[in-house]
Amino acid sequence: MVRIWLLAALLVLDAAFPLAARGEKPGAGEEKHDEATIKLSDRQVDAGKFAVSEVQGGMLSKRIAVPGSIVPSGDHIARVAVRLLGTVAELRKRLGDAVQAGEVVAVIESREVADAKSEYLAARLVFDLQQTLFTRSTKLFEGKVLSENDFLRARTTFEDARVKIEIARQKLFALSLTAEQIEALPQQPVETLRRQELRAPIAGRVAERRVELGSLVGREGQESELFVIVNLSVVWADLAVSPSDLATIHEGQQITIAAGTGGEPSPATIMFVSPLLDKDTRAARVVATLDNPDHLWRPGSFVTAAIAIEQRQAGVVAPSGAVQTVDGRKAVFVRTADGFEKRDVVLGQRDGNMLEIVSGLSAGETVATSNTFSLKAELSKPADED
Repeated sequence: MVRIWLLAALLVLDAAFPLAARGEKPGAGEEKHDEATIKLSDRQVDAGKFAVSEVQGGMLSKRIAVPGSIVPSGDHIARVAVRLLGTVAELRKRLGDAVQAGEVVAVIESREVADAKSEYLAARLVFDLQQTLFTRSTKLFEGKVLSENDFLRARTTFEDARVKIEIARQKLFALSLTAEQIEALPQQPVETLRRQELRAPIAGRVAERRVELGSLVGREGQESELFVIVNLSVVWADLAVSPSDLATIHEGQQITIAAGTGGEPSPATIMFVSPLLDKDTRAARVVATLDNPDHLWRPGSFVTAAIAIEQRQAGVVAPSGAVQTVDGRKAVFVRTADGFEKRDVVLGQRDGNMLEIVSGLSAGETVATSNTFSLKAELSKPADED
């Protein structure tokens, strides 16, 4: 099967790179074939999609691989809960629905809410009346019409009413009502006083819904959490690091995260290195924050983190796609005026997708970095092949 596939690839290359482009003449099998050169015009190079780039020196890192898993960011998870005894009257969001910060997700009915709102409305009426009376008493006292004792009694009554309305207001704040909702209470119908809206504290998606319509929620051992909302635009990678490697790891360090051991890596930043070791595994917990705008990283996924523990300067580095094995030796294809020239190289350290070139290539030379397998296949064809 492999031979059939290779034969098909060679036939395609014959069409793209005719013998004349390799410096051969049809029927000139008796001429010596240059095994290190592939002659191609600029048009053929473009048609073959051979990406080329100039090699330079660069930094190479020695990295350790650390296992871990994706978890929701602690800064991007919220729970919609109630602080009183009540009954679920409306559930406006289902599991998986998207929500915006401040959006109403549920409505409950509670006698405690009705009592607190009624207390506030009554205290507000008394306060408005005492404020009017105190303003009038102040004017009379300044005009020496009202005695000082009567003025002091009016001020004391007014201050008492002010304290009571503030206490009633704070009770409503404790029940999660906002200042705007409290100010709008006098305009609401009386029959709606027992209802309280529950709003999403953050934007995200509903990850859990723990109650149904008519459920009793709140105190006395009942469920207090209605929804769990998670925003996955940022997630955490929870890693387990060996104590021997902790000396080279620090908060703020840049690392890469990949799914399993062969996935495409994504950049992350270490935000926490635990000062404690797990009593069972004897490993330290390290947490890295990872941007997840496309929601590709899902909590619960196993990942591998690559953490640089040592860096050094290399004279020449090249992408791994530029290197092929030809006749048992590592080689690259250097761009020339006539096409490409095979160049044997000696490899050094590997850092992700980059390889150190110890010898055989100089900084500033241009090499093919993609589709190099086609160049290898073209180079290996017999010189007298039609």
